[in-house]
Amino acid sequence: MAKRESEAQEGRLGFEAALKRLETLVGQMESGELGLDDLVAAFEEGQKLVKQCSDKLNAVERRIEVLVKDEAGAVTARPFDPEQA
Repeated sequence: MAKRESEAQEGRLGFEAALKRLETLVGQMESGELGLDDLVAAFEEGQKLVKQCSDKLNAVERRIEVLVKDEAGAVTARPFDPEQA
């Protein structure tokens, strides 16, 4: 688990790999087979992965632009606003 944890800490896992690792950790934690030390280590790694995934999603959201056609028919790009979606 140490190698995966160091990769997550350094942000080297891609979004999909980080999400898959997080799902694996949740499964291990829910199984009830981990000792307390391993459970705490898995929880800490999971917290880092959640932050990494959240940061990545926020960065992608900021990059998304929505094409909008105005009344004159001109198409313009504006930043994506999830409140208006």
